[in-house]
Amino acid sequence: MMRHAGFTLIELVVTVMIVAILAAGAMPVMQLTIKRNQEMELRTHLRQIRTAIDAYKKAFDEGKIKKTLEDSGYPPTLETLELGVQDQTAPKKKILRFIRRIPRDPMSSDKEASAIESWGKRSYLSEASSPSEGADVYDVYSLSPQKALDGTFYSTW
Repeated sequence: MMRHAGFTLIELVVTVMIVAILAAGAMPVMQLTIKRNQEMELRTHLRQIRTAIDAYKKAFDEGKIKKTLEDSGYPPTLETLELGVQDQTAPKKKILRFIRRIPRDPMSSDKEASAIESWGKRSYLSEASSPSEGADVYDVYSLSPQKALDGTFYSTW
């Protein structure tokens, strides 16, 4: 009997099973990599917004932003950081902008919310243990209820 060149059905099934087992082993590693990248993005976005808030406060303390008695020195909204305010010390009243655009919270589950709505906002008068919005934006935090790879909640970062 003459044998034809090619693969038998058993050889093909075994090959497909080996590839499937390798793919199944790679999936958790891929998911871990995706989550780690999202966490790095969250840290970067938090740093950008917090740096902009600090720059606004510095400009306020230097007298570049119009003051009233009720002001804490922190921006009234996140939009203020993006849109800017008039520099009271500049002769032509140029606009001071503190961030190009407010980044979106990468951990936010609400894809319909705007970038600004995706963040939790803490006012100057609220406690760190129970943040709440108020007349200004002292800090931002993630609204995600998920846990990070290190076991902490994203909302505490």
